[in-house]
Amino acid sequence: MTSLNTIRPRRNRKSNTIRSMVAETTVTTNDFIYPLFLVDGKSQKVEISSMPGIFRLSIDLMLKEIEECMNLGVRAFDIFPAVEDQHKDRTATKSYDSSFFYLKALKEIKKQFPEACIMTDVAMDPYSSDGHDGLVKDGRILNDETLEILGKMALAQAETGIDILGPSDMMDGRVGYIRTLLDKNGYTDVSIMSYTAKYSSGFYNPFREALDSAPKFGDKKTYQMNPANRKEALIEAALDTEEGADFLMVKPALAYLDVIRLLKDNSCLPIAAYNVSGEFSMVKAAAQKGWLDGDRVMNEILLSIKRAGADIILTYFAKEFAAKKI
Repeated sequence: MTSLNTIRPRRNRKSNTIRSMVAETTVTTNDFIYPLFLVDGKSQKVEISSMPGIFRLSIDLMLKEIEECMNLGVRAFDIFPAVEDQHKDRTATKSYDSSFFYLKALKEIKKQFPEACIMTDVAMDPYSSDGHDGLVKDGRILNDETLEILGKMALAQAETGIDILGPSDMMDGRVGYIRTLLDKNGYTDVSIMSYTAKYSSGFYNPFREALDSAPKFGDKKTYQMNPANRKEALIEAALDTEEGADFLMVKPALAYLDVIRLLKDNSCLPIAAYNVSGEFSMVKAAAQKGWLDGDRVMNEILLSIKRAGADIILTYFAKEFAAKKI
């Protein structure tokens, strides 16, 4: 019988080479989707004050950014539009206007980088004068009436040649509605990454600054999930799977690692996790103050998300991580 005195786990930690050999979790650039913010115009590069190192880019500079990322091994991108107020209205009509800068830019990105995986966001808030993810009437967010708008938006985005649609609105039934519409119009190859468990979180503020998409009244608690709830994520996952989702997403990531693991253990679909703007910004702010080692904490956070069960990580750290690994 082996003596307890001879069992020494530290032997497998004694060098970097051995630690690497026995590492249970590995993060690579293949795991990432890099969120990018698109603005109209040319030669536009505006840093987002609450997200150090992250910029709103016009299409000419975004094409250069994508090329740089591709050379670093980051090959998937989630493109969000920063829409000026004069283009916003109650029914988000610019979201499905083929002449609008966002849809034209998506076509150009796919033309220049056909091998890149391009994901888009399906929700009303970037285009809505109300700042909500659904149609507002008398202070209420209407579910079924919103689906028609989301369907038009999704179809317009699919027509640009993008690869993955990301319905982030949390309206009931939107995955099935969009899947049916896509298939009916011949876009059977366009994937849906559903924001399955999107929580009503305080970690979204920097993103809302980036897109100027904060709600003009109230909050989003009637459609985004209650942070107190875990089992509800299983209900959302079952519905999204039945309706035709190809991926399930948890958002945010860090405060919901248990939900990532829950979906991983109860679904055969790939699980994505969104390492959101607030999670990124708090690391950057602390690192700038010298309170944290930013690189070390970045790696630890990404490992924790992967270890929890995420197959895919949407993260603003993607390019930085890739550059430091070269």
